[in-house]
Order: sequence, then structure tokens, then C-alpha cells
Amino acid sequence: MKPAYFALVLIFALTARIPAQQPHIRRLDGTHITTAKAEDLARRTLAENHVTGAQIAVLNNGHLVWAESFGLRTVDPKQPMQNTTTTWCASITKSVFATYVMQLSERGELPLDEPIPLLLPEPLYTYEPYRDTASELVRDPRWATITPRMLLSHTSGLANFASGEPDKKMHLHFTPGTRYSYSGEGMNLLQFVIEQRLHKPLDELMQQAIFTPLHMDHTGLIFRESFASDIADRFDENEKFISQTRRDRARAAGSMTTSATDLASFLTALFDNRIVQPATLNRMLTPAITINTEHQFPTLDEAKDAEAKSVGLAYGVGWGLLTRTPYGPAFFKEGGSDGTQDYLICFERTRDCMILLTNSDNGELAFRPLLEGILGDTATPWNWEGYNREAIIASREPHSNGSVR
Repeated sequence: MKPAYFALVLIFALTARIPAQQPHIRRLDGTHITTAKAEDLARRTLAENHVTGAQIAVLNNGHLVWAESFGLRTVDPKQPMQNTTTTWCASITKSVFATYVMQLSERGELPLDEPIPLLLPEPLYTYEPYRDTASELVRDPRWATITPRMLLSHTSGLANFASGEPDKKMHLHFTPGTRYSYSGEGMNLLQFVIEQRLHKPLDELMQQAIFTPLHMDHTGLIFRESFASDIADRFDENEKFISQTRRDRARAAGSMTTSATDLASFLTALFDNRIVQPATLNRMLTPAITINTEHQFPTLDEAKDAEAKSVGLAYGVGWGLLTRTPYGPAFFKEGGSDGTQDYLICFERTRDCMILLTNSDNGELAFRPLLEGILGDTATPWNWEGYNREAIIASREPHSNGSVR
């Protein structure tokens, strides 16, 4: 046997014994988990917690490294959840909307610090959608100080929704800009202002500005016929059908349906400065208000807890922020209601992210083990978010005083 030929045979024999490197995910602490192990962990965790269907995506260095779907998108008939399935992402809508608002700010089309009354040509209560709800609000002198930035950072003083107020009207519960209190009402108000100024519905504006350019083909603020063959139904804690997923009216507070891979594309573009400029993204992720409350919900509860301080919990422009974690600063957004539980978090230094979308009220039961086991996220404020299993179970017990997210 010739030496050169023998050497080739030897190399082939040696390399044949080395298993091909399995695809892997880099955790926040620098360790790795193979995608096969991540899939196994996710499958077991979701099944144990009776999560009907789920999508998970992970980014390392700002780019998608793993995406997988589990369970069912519909039960009757049984159809599997797929990476292409459009799923209601609830309040994650707010952060994507806020990013669009920052585009408008960059173009000089919406000043973030101009009082809302000055951004409308007529008093708020004269518009049909607010005729029955804004009459008391506009009499409050503090109304004249509320700005888009306050609405996006949940510091306006408005309750989550006027429908939850005793008289079903909008009220200010504290001086705007002085504390954090989550408000979907504020997001919808800002949507209304933008639509009045630009004379187009929000779903068209965001489709043109973000979804179409980024090829987010499974994303929309309202239902499209192209979604019909691959859209997730929603299920309760007993895995009973609640509703089909169809939103016919755009709501900045939470009407968006999407997929985990579409959200991954959005985050990649955000990191790559293809949605807003670096300075704009920095402004979004700079704390507008610090948070020291024990829980995010109920929204006006002022009880304090050390957990918020330990992770440097704050809110920026449209994103929740963790300013003090072992892995550097992070931004996050959650969503959950009526048969969906969703969460995403990104760590800025490494650009590592994890996205979880579910079509089940049980989704939040799986969040902590999945975030810790796959991404190595030990920074999410589990109590503040309401993601501790014991607390969730307790809130579902008969006569419980727990609140529903």
C-alpha cells in the first residue's frame, strides 16, 4: 500500500469514529445544550403541565439557532402546532407597537414628549370611541401632562382598562410619570392618536413598516385569510376549547398574532439596526421608571418586594428591563389571557433570546423550567411575573384571592 493512500485510509478511519457535532444552544453561562436535549426537555415539560400547544425559538448572537413546535394547534380535528402556525401573542403586541412608534419618532412624525391633548385636533371626549369614557379624564388637570413616552412606559396613571373601573370610565390614579402601572388602555389611546394623525388604520401602518419588510408572513394585527389553514385555537387550564384565534379589530394593547420564528426575525432585525437606529434602540432600553412592586398584576397594587430590586427591574419605552443580572442587562415582554400564555426575553450583551408562545392557559406553568433548562435564564423575576408554579396553582383554587393574568 502506498504511503499517501495509507494516510488517507487512516484519516478516514479516525474521522469516521468521531460523531458529527450535534446542533446546540449556548446558554447564558456559556455552557451548551444540544437541540435534541432541548427538544426532549420541552416535550416533557409541556406534557407534564398540560400545555395544549407551544412554539419555542432561541437566538444566540442575535440569530435563530433553534425553533421547534409541540402539541396541537387544534384539537377537533387534531392538527399539530407548526413553526408556521400563527398564534395569538397577546400583550407582546405592545412591544412591537412601541418599536413602530419609535420609527415614527425617528421620522419626526410623532413627538414622544408632546402632551397627548396637543397631538389631537379635537378634545378626546368628542371622538366617538371616547365619548362615554373620557369625560372625567379630560377634567383632570393632570391629563394635560400625559405624553406618548408615558403611555409606552406605563407611567400615565391610567388603569389597565377603563372597562375595569367601577364606572367604566378613564381615570388617573397617580401623577403621570411618577410610578409604574401597566396600562393597555394607554397603548390603545396612543394607537388612536397615531391613526388620527396619519389617517390610516394601525394594522396597515405596521404591515407596511415592519411585517412586510421583514417577511413576517405569519404576523398581523388582524386576521387575514392566508392565516386560516394554519392558525392556533385557544384552550383553558383543563385543555378545553375556548375560542378560535381571530382578531378583526387592531388593538395596540394585544391583537397581534404571530409565530415564534417571525418574532425571532423581528428581534434579529432589531439587533441588526434594520428597524430603528442604534441610538433609538438605546433610548427604548434605557429605564424610564424603576419598579419595586411585588407583582405586576393587579396593576395598581403598591406592595413592595426585594425581588424587583435584586434584578434592577425597570421599564423603558415599550419593554420591561432587567438592569442587574449576572448576564448583563435584558429586555422582556410577556402576554397572557383567554387561552394564551407567551413570553420573550433577550440579553443585550450576548444577544441571546428565548421566545415562548402557547395556546393554553397552562403555558405559564412551563415557563420557568424551560427558560432555566434551555437558556439558563435565572434572572426573570418569577414572582413579579406570576410564573411560580405554587402561586399559579393557588390562584386557581376555589375562593382564591389570586388574580388572573
